[in-house]
Formats: sequence, C-alpha cells, structure tokens
Amino acid sequence: MAQELPPSVLRALLVEDRDDDAVLLVRLLQREGYAVQWGRVDSAQGLEAALVEGVWDVVLCDFRMPGFDAHQALGIVRARDPDLPFIVVSGTVGEEIAVDMMRAGANDYVMKDNLTRLPAAVARELREAEDRRARRFAEAQLRRLSQAVEQGPAIVVVTNAQGRVEYVNRRFVELTGFTPEEVVGTSAHLLAEPPDPQARAELEQALGSGRWWRGEALVRRKDGSRFWAVFTVSAVRDPRGNVVHYVVVAEDVTPLKEAEQRERELRHRLERQVERLQALRAIDVAITSSLDLQLTLNVLLDQVTTQLRVDAASILLREPGTYTLRPAAVRNLKTVGQERVRLGEGAAGEAAVRGDPVRVPDLAEAPGQRERWLAAEGFRAYCALPLVVKGEAVGLLEVLSRSELPEDPDWWGFLEAVAGQAAVAADNARLVEELRRANLNLQLAYDATLEGWSRALDLRDRETEGHTQRVADLTVRLARAMGVPESAIVHVRRGALLHDVGKLGIPDAILLKPGPLTEEEWDIMRRHPEYAYRWLSSIEFLRPALDIPYCHHERWDGKGYPRGLRGEEIPLAARIFAVVDVFDALTSDRPYRKAWSREEALRYIREQAGSQFDPRVVEVFLREVGEP
Repeated sequence: MAQELPPSVLRALLVEDRDDDAVLLVRLLQREGYAVQWGRVDSAQGLEAALVEGVWDVVLCDFRMPGFDAHQALGIVRARDPDLPFIVVSGTVGEEIAVDMMRAGANDYVMKDNLTRLPAAVARELREAEDRRARRFAEAQLRRLSQAVEQGPAIVVVTNAQGRVEYVNRRFVELTGFTPEEVVGTSAHLLAEPPDPQARAELEQALGSGRWWRGEALVRRKDGSRFWAVFTVSAVRDPRGNVVHYVVVAEDVTPLKEAEQRERELRHRLERQVERLQALRAIDVAITSSLDLQLTLNVLLDQVTTQLRVDAASILLREPGTYTLRPAAVRNLKTVGQERVRLGEGAAGEAAVRGDPVRVPDLAEAPGQRERWLAAEGFRAYCALPLVVKGEAVGLLEVLSRSELPEDPDWWGFLEAVAGQAAVAADNARLVEELRRANLNLQLAYDATLEGWSRALDLRDRETEGHTQRVADLTVRLARAMGVPESAIVHVRRGALLHDVGKLGIPDAILLKPGPLTEEEWDIMRRHPEYAYRWLSSIEFLRPALDIPYCHHERWDGKGYPRGLRGEEIPLAARIFAVVDVFDALTSDRPYRKAWSREEALRYIREQAGSQFDPRVVEVFLREVGEP
C-alpha cells in the first residue's frame, strides 16, 4: 500500500514531449502551494511503466506528441485506474476535440494560453476523484451487502413507513413460497404476526414510536401453513429523524421449536414414567404391608384410574370351585359393577377363558348383554386383562373409557404391569387364606390334643374326673373379667388344661393311694409342677402356657411350692387358676370326703384372700361366681 502524503504534496505525472512545458506546469502548481513530486513520459511504454511503478494524484497530458496523443494516453490511464484525474493541457484546438476528449473520459481540458485555470482544475478534480472513489467503495460495499442479504440464511424484508412490503430477499421466497411480485405492496402483518396479543401490542407500540422490536411470530406460507421465526424489526430514519423504512430480519426457528417440543414431550414422558413407577411402588407397598386384599385392590384401582386417566375400572376374581367371576373392587361402575360374570360369556368371560387381553373399541357394537349395559352407562371403549397365576386366570382387570383407549405402548405397558401386580395380590391373598385355614386347623388340632391329654389325666386320676375341663372354662371366664388380653387367653386355656400334666411323672402308688400320703410321698407329689415345666418348656408353642402348670400351687403369702413365690411374683394366670382350682376341688366329691356346699366353698375362698389367694383375684371371682 502506498504511503499517505500530506495534503500539500501533489504527485503529478506529466505526459509531455517538451521538458520546458512540463517544468512550466510544475512551477505554476508550486506557486499555488503544492509540493509537486512529478515525472514526465512521452510514450505509451513510458506511461504504462510510470503507472505501474508509482502512485499518482493527477495526470496532465499534452493533446498531441510525436507518435503519441491524449486519446491513447487516456485509454492507458483508464485501464489502470478509472478514478485517476486526467486533465488535457494543450494549445489551441477545436471545441469538437475538447468535447470528444471529455466524452472519452477526460476530466478537464485546459488551454496552454490560459494556464491560470490549471490549479483550480487540479484541486477540483482531486476532490471529485476522492468522491468517486468513496462512492465506488460504497457501491462495492452495497453490492457485498446485497449479496449477503440475498444469499444469507436469514429472511430480510424491507417495508415503507406504513408497513407495506418494498423488498424481500431470496430466503423469504424459499421459506414462504411467495414470489416478490406477490408480496410487494402488501401489508407486512398479513405475512407474519405474533400470535400473542400482548406481543402484538408491544410490536405496534414499538413501531409507532420508531423503536426496534424483537420477538417470535408465525410466518404464513403460500400453501396456508405457518412456521415460527424470531424477528428483529428496526426503523430506518432520514436526516430529519423521520421513519422512512422498516427493516425486518427473521430467522426460521422451526427446528428449534420442534426440538423444544420433543424435549417437552420427552420430559413429560419421563415424568409420566416416574409417576407410574411410583404408582407401581405404592401398589407393591400395599401388597407387602397389608394382608387386606380389599385394601390392596382399592389402592390398585385408584392408581389405574389416576395414572391412565380412564373413567372406570374393576377387578373380578374367580370364585373357587365355580365358573363365575365376582366383582372384588369397583371404581365408577353402577349396577354392572355388582354383577357376577360367567366364564365364557361376553368380553370379560372370554378373556378369563382365553387367558389373553380382550379389547372392545366400541361397546355399542358389541353383542353381549353386559357390554350393552356398559354402553348404556356412557362408556365407549373397554379392555379386560386376565390376572394369570401359574398359567391360570384367577381374575380380570377391567378398564373403561368414555372415549377411545390410547395406542401408547407405555400406557399399555403400565396397564399390563398393574394386572401382573393384581394377580400377585390375588395369589397372595389366596395363599394367606390357605395358610390361615391351615393354621386354624393346626390350632384346633393342638387344642384337641390338649383336651385329649386332659381327659386322659382325668381318667388316670379317678378322683378328679371332669375337673380339668371345668377349671379351664372358669379360668378363661375369670381371666377375661380381669382384662387379660384376648391374645393371651389361648395360653391361659392351654395352661389350665395342662395344669396337672406333671402328675404323669408321679407313680400310681402315690397318685392313686386311697389314704393320706406320708411326708416322703408328699415330697414326691410336690414335684409335679417341676415335671410339668421340664416337659412343656421343650415344646415351643406350649411355653407361653407354662405359668399355670408351673406356678398354680404357689401361695400369695409365699408358703407355696415349688419355688415359694410371693404376691405379684406369681404370674397372674397362676393366681387366677389357684382360686378356680381350689373352688372346684372343694365342691367336688372325693373318696375321703364329700363335696362342700357352694356357700361353704365361697366362704373359704373369701377367708383365704391375702394369705393363700390374691385379694384382687378373689374379689373378681366372688363378683363373677356370686356371693352365698
């Protein structure tokens, strides 16, 4: 790039065949204040070389030279620089020649007999050359800008101050399908407008005040469809500040909007999946934390209707040993929800027999009576999923909707998962019921065995035949009256039945001796509570019943056996039984004495309160059995 020179420096190339004429021109310019740096050529070759080697502000050319003239020189100069000032300096020539040179591209024509015009002509042409260069640069910039606008990725629209289209670029045509001729002159808001009323108001306010606006708007295509674009609308003002144009730059954001929509859908799907996983978890908790099948099925149907947004649902379970399904839990069904369904009848019966889901898209067109009843309740679509356990359908999960059921695989996957959980719940309930019955049967077997033992004891000890059953019944009655928990009553009864089981270890010679026992025999007889403890403590289910067999001969005053326990050290069950046992013994016939009267026995019990018996137990006993 050539080095810039001070404004007073003038680089002048003189095309002149006479050296003295060239010097004359230079001195004339120097007198006008120019610091002239000059060169002289007089041939085409010399001119071309000078233009290549130097940078010049002006060319001063003689019109005619030997073998070379101003026309040739002008052609060479204009080929190199169309803006370089070219002034013809010559003697007297005709007006036609001067006009011809000007038409050919010369900037001015100065006669040698009037050279005083030359400095002013040079100054003028230098200014005009600068203007031409600036204009040419601006035009080049405008061409580049126009090319960028035409070939760029953004939509560009120019309107007048009233908002009518004056220009659209190629991108607008590509995206909308409109030709420039079809939209020029139309109102811009017919082509694009923000759908939000607040955004439209903000746009109108911005345009009315001449400010810029940025926002989203829907652009109309020629085929009537629309797409989203982000707009920037800017005002163009004249030197007086008046808005003369609006420039609209827009970018198609349809891919971004579609990506956002996909993201929203994915987020919504993930949220829905999380909700459904939580719903399945809630059903799992209901199944594992409760043995109440009805409660579990209610939780299950709540989750089905909430998560799947169906209008009604029900669960039907097969009744054991029959060919019918009974409603076990129902949501939003009226009379139909209370009816039993026979296997093989209608959609529900068919699903139970086949073991596969059955869908009815339109209940109004279904042939079954139950389907017609459901249609009469306003339901349209129906689906029954069998609850399969070990290859056998134990029931059905029904869902009903007043509109079409969705085709979403996730929706159906959740429904199938719930049906699987319902099958697990039903099977668990069946297993629990079987276990409960088996446990009940076992309990009954235990109690029957114990009662058999007690009868065996009565048969062995002929003096007390029937005694064991009587004291067991009365002990249970008295224990309930004293507030013993019902869960402990079974152990009280078993202890009462087995209170003398330790006597199995007493020799018959002592147990069945008709007369009084010796001291040594009494020592052996008093061991029967210890024998009971040794025997029963090894049987796990009888350990809670040990209190009576082990402690029923203890006394409130501590003088009893086998351990000499005192007061409340004695288990409550044993204190209760002690009163009942003595009362029954006193009111029963024995080989060595007759039975006491009821009044005598009650008086004795009352007298022994605080010594042999717990006073509180005696009080309750007398209230329950009755004073004499």
